[in-house]
Amino acid sequence: MIRYAVVGAGWIAQEAFMPAIGQTGNSHLAAIVSGNLAAAQKLARFYGIEKVVRYDGFDALLQSDLIDAVYISVPNPMHAEYAIRAASAGKHVMVEKPIATSVADAEAMISAARDKGVWLMTSYRLHHEPGTIAALDAIREGRIGEPRYISALFSFQSERGNHRLQAGNWGGPLQDIGIYCINAARHIFAAEPIQVVAMASRPSNDPRFNEIDDAIAVTLRFPGERLAQFYCSFGASEIDMYRVVGTRGDITMEPGFRFDAPMRMLLNTKEGCEAIKFPHYDHFGGQIAYFSQCILDGTAPEPDGEEGLADLIVLLATEKAARTGLPQAISSPSRPHHPTADMVRTIPLATRKLLL
Repeated sequence: MIRYAVVGAGWIAQEAFMPAIGQTGNSHLAAIVSGNLAAAQKLARFYGIEKVVRYDGFDALLQSDLIDAVYISVPNPMHAEYAIRAASAGKHVMVEKPIATSVADAEAMISAARDKGVWLMTSYRLHHEPGTIAALDAIREGRIGEPRYISALFSFQSERGNHRLQAGNWGGPLQDIGIYCINAARHIFAAEPIQVVAMASRPSNDPRFNEIDDAIAVTLRFPGERLAQFYCSFGASEIDMYRVVGTRGDITMEPGFRFDAPMRMLLNTKEGCEAIKFPHYDHFGGQIAYFSQCILDGTAPEPDGEEGLADLIVLLATEKAARTGLPQAISSPSRPHHPTADMVRTIPLATRKLLL
């Protein structure tokens, strides 16, 4: 049983991680690290968590024998600090995406974990979700021929005051939801992009977007003259889908990214049209169970620190392309692994949760 501490008890931890961990069978939530002690203590009582500490008690917790791993869900600019401190103390680390806000920070996180012989995993829950893997398998099996083009749409109306709207948290639709589109394209094409162009928008009459763009449209060029395009927004109607066009067919996933609805796949080939609705499993439970098994088995996780770094490189190039209006070259090493069926974990949905 792997014992976790949650570092940052905000919305995603309360909505997804804390309810899911008890479903896994190989993981246990042993501690909460939070700046809001009263709220954390309510959560601790609800979930039966033994230890609650403030951020200034984090290092003492790391030196104890109460935890084996940490899940880091603090604001983006703080990921590196807490991940490096945890890894340096010999604790395994699961960190929310984007892994960091700079290449230097991501590389420091990777080095800290490697130096101490612990695992660093970037939180890519879809790598363990059956619908996502079924789509990748259909593409790898040649069901739609050679994949040539990807389009994706991911948007919703963000509420005013949400931390995603704060520039100081490296917020924005690109960093928060565009990363899903980037990650999907990289694994669908099984390659890294080589160029990006982008254009962002920011309405002058919407106070939600005083600090960040409300939307961004991106085109990525991949080796072999393949293209991926996506649009993501915090100020548009709710939509969540992607489509892969091949030389002999196409695949549509809708929804394709969210964790609160079951995945649906539409496969069009010369043989006909096949519609599949996948069972709705707990995405966070799946990734926790997978990471804990990696720790127990001594096996490196596939969505490791380098996987997080690969997306971060694309994010930073895209940000610069939108800011300058100029195409940006991207250079990133090929990934040795991609999500496969053996990584899927079908964990029942958690029904008991407390949101503060």
